[in-house]
Amino acid sequence: MDLNNLRETSNFDDRRGQGFGGFGGPSWGGGFGGFPSFGMRGGGLGFIAFIILILLFGSNGSGGLLDSILGGGGQQQQVSQADNHTSDTQLDFARKIVGSAEDIWTPILQARGVTFSPATITFYTQQTPTACGTGQASAGPFYCPNDNRIYLDLSFFNQLADQFGAPGQFAQAYVIAHEYGHHIQNLVGIMQHHESALQGSGARGATGASVRLELQADCYAGVWTYHADERFHILQQGDVEGGLKAAAAVGDDTLEKESQGYAVPDSFTHGTSAQRMRWFQRGLSRGEMSDCDTFGAASL
Repeated sequence: MDLNNLRETSNFDDRRGQGFGGFGGPSWGGGFGGFPSFGMRGGGLGFIAFIILILLFGSNGSGGLLDSILGGGGQQQQVSQADNHTSDTQLDFARKIVGSAEDIWTPILQARGVTFSPATITFYTQQTPTACGTGQASAGPFYCPNDNRIYLDLSFFNQLADQFGAPGQFAQAYVIAHEYGHHIQNLVGIMQHHESALQGSGARGATGASVRLELQADCYAGVWTYHADERFHILQQGDVEGGLKAAAAVGDDTLEKESQGYAVPDSFTHGTSAQRMRWFQRGLSRGEMSDCDTFGAASL
């Protein structure tokens, strides 16, 4: 990726290295595809847990950060100076991706008569308090609509490369752009409009509301890519392929086959590898939000 034309967002919160514990524990609601999801602590949008916390990964953890929910006192990790330098570089990179998302989505939403307000990206280590409960790195990157924040433990990028076979900056950018896509869904009212479907019995499954929500966020990541390259010339050879590789690596069918040897479509929450790649490419092809209507699509 060429980052030279991107600015770093000022809407960030660096909580790395801070130990959080004793917040009354996570307020768990209904399970989000095998992950305990963070429930609400009163008020807010009124979504059930699985819409309150939008995770990049759904039911299908395959080890590492995705294996278990961490408990306890949130002890601070000991990291070397080299690790700190790598983490700082990743933080600066993530700030640039979010800054570009702000610059791209502001005029797109304004053209639709929607006032843009930025999300805040929060960097943390292991666990952190959120307006959706106690956030855990074990759940992967996530967006909380109650506080309009994207939460990211930067160590996830290492796992994305080492465990999921999706190295490179654009794979990381895809992750952030996907989560920012959830923020856009929140701003334009998609989450609220489909609240009943997202919290009903039909939320899960290959054509369920959860899959449609996630595939739309993938499509919005493609929309961001189209405009970011048109405006800031970010793409270099192999970048799009890296993003597609990341999308494929986190498909429900791929993760389930890796973890248990077979896929169960009725348990899907994020879409298959083929679907995630297809909807990302759909957003990328023209950069039009109207091409991302997964909820109106007859087939995914």
